[in-house]
Amino acid sequence: MASLLSDGWNTFFNVPDLKDIQSIKLLLSTLGAKIESKGKTVRINSSGLCNHEAPYELVRKMRASILVLGPLLARLKKAKISLPGGCAIGERPINLHLKGFAALGAKIKLEHGYVEAAADRLFGNEVYFDVATVTGTENVLMASVLAKGITTLRNAACEPEIKALADFLNKMGANITGAGTPVITINGVDSLKPVSHKIIPDRIEAGTFMAASVITGGDVKIIGCEPDHLSSMINKLKLTGAKIEIKDKIIHVTGPDEIASVDIKTREYPGFPTDLQAQFMALMTVAKGMSIINENIFENRFIHAGELNRMGADITITDKTAVVKGVAKLLGAPVMASDLRASASLIIAGLAAEGTTEVHRVYHLDRGYEAIEKKFQSLGAAIKRVPE
Repeated sequence: MASLLSDGWNTFFNVPDLKDIQSIKLLLSTLGAKIESKGKTVRINSSGLCNHEAPYELVRKMRASILVLGPLLARLKKAKISLPGGCAIGERPINLHLKGFAALGAKIKLEHGYVEAAADRLFGNEVYFDVATVTGTENVLMASVLAKGITTLRNAACEPEIKALADFLNKMGANITGAGTPVITINGVDSLKPVSHKIIPDRIEAGTFMAASVITGGDVKIIGCEPDHLSSMINKLKLTGAKIEIKDKIIHVTGPDEIASVDIKTREYPGFPTDLQAQFMALMTVAKGMSIINENIFENRFIHAGELNRMGADITITDKTAVVKGVAKLLGAPVMASDLRASASLIIAGLAAEGTTEVHRVYHLDRGYEAIEKKFQSLGAAIKRVPE
């Protein structure tokens, strides 16, 4: 999305082949960008950026489409974006994005399911987020790099992805300090230049394979990851009895003979990620004892619990709390994925279950995992994709 902020060819390396990436390419093409892809490399040229409208039929597929709003507002002085869709894991309003744009001088209008924003010029200002929001921080950050004057984002999200975005923008010529902390300062510049940039490893994919290794008593080396981005997951998995060794960008996970129960509470980074909650719950279904899982980010993020219970798990949900009583074993069953991370949790459970597990609606999975079944096959799993 940030490639919309400059003319010329931006080149991205280490880009996964995901449904969400395909959706982004289609959206950017619709806005007038040229895109070339070869393997893990994607080149984007936004010199021809001419369309300020992101239509419903594209945005509904992926909530992150809202992230074109900031760049379009900065480059074209106006943007019209359909209210976003995405996974059914709870309400994720964009009011904090809009509050930030308004603080920079944009006029905001909501009509007929669309957000319209316009400003002859954006001006730096203080922006305070009532709740730390990742996409909100990213969106306002991208808009502010071309604003006149200094913008300060307070209570900004601290996730590694925020730091990665700021690193890319600074390479393009932006002047951003404090990314990765709750206070980010942006000194606006007149223009940005195109650059080449390597995308950071996906910490949630790495965490998913870590959980799978523990639940199966496996012995897995996850290569090319960022261990520093996974501190909370690493600490919790160590408490389960797993052996975890870290060397440079390699995490070596060995599952224990008996998994100990561990409580988790999802929090904003550096707390335990909500995007690993479902995978950890799958792990806790076969742990010795009882674990308590508190979901503090999204209100509907326990949908997978009912499907895990179909496999013999003992999970009770009350509001934002799940009580998981470990069972001796899970049993394979037909189950249905409700969202991206729920899909991963059901696959993890299936790897450890006795008998055959069928996970339906795996199109959710392809939004955020590239060829996950092939990666598990390489680790010795009896897993295959079949037509629905």
